[in-house]
Amino acid sequence: MEIKGSVALVTGGASGIGEAVAKFLARRGAKVAVVDTMQEHIDRVVKEIKETGGEVIGIQADVTGEAETAKFIKATLDAFGKLNIAVSAAGIIRDATMLTLDKETGKVSRKMGLDKWQPVIDVNLTGTFLTLRDAAEAMVNGGWEGLLVPISSVNKAGHIGQLNYSSTKVAVALMSKIIIGEFLMRGIRNIRCVGIAPGYTATPMLTGMNQDALKAILEDVHIGRLIEPDEIAAIIGHCVENGALNGTTIEITGGLCNSKGIAE
Repeated sequence: MEIKGSVALVTGGASGIGEAVAKFLARRGAKVAVVDTMQEHIDRVVKEIKETGGEVIGIQADVTGEAETAKFIKATLDAFGKLNIAVSAAGIIRDATMLTLDKETGKVSRKMGLDKWQPVIDVNLTGTFLTLRDAAEAMVNGGWEGLLVPISSVNKAGHIGQLNYSSTKVAVALMSKIIIGEFLMRGIRNIRCVGIAPGYTATPMLTGMNQDALKAILEDVHIGRLIEPDEIAAIIGHCVENGALNGTTIEITGGLCNSKGIAE
């Protein structure tokens, strides 16, 4: 599938990885729908894409609701007449350990609450499911060649303090294989699905953290730096153009290893 002339929808498209993907695809001739929750960020990204000659619309929506998902799928089709690429990059973190103990008594002083668990499940897992489900429906009904791209994370392998986040990302990492198995069973041949699992990425959350802590993180990364969002966007661009990539999740980590030097 060619990027030029295709139509792409990117959730979480007004910041971080999603923004990089939206801009990358637009630079290469795709028409892009940027979906996010913050209107001011949407407006900025739309403006910047238009300034470089790209075709783009912005849609404020919450990926966790079926009505909202239907809204941004419809808006994309109304604007561009088809849908070929759906990148589900919307995601949040709410880090906490499941239990916290009182230092003096050794008894539980705090538990991870549903206020930290449920929003992560709703956005990262349910939001990804709804986006891919409804994008695939549009592609099937329209008869258009398509690619679904769920965004997982290397933390799908498990990370202390991220029981909520890691649980969603290991589930998302499995989606591509299951979705393509179902498509094969149903005779759906026009749509592929390739997941992407980034490692530590140069988003504001990491670049703005304590630099000593960041240095410690990078000691386990073979290339010695954070992954650039544009590098992740380029991998997605390659997935669009390489029809043999399908039913799998690709890690892009810079060679992330554990403390013994064994690749994760």
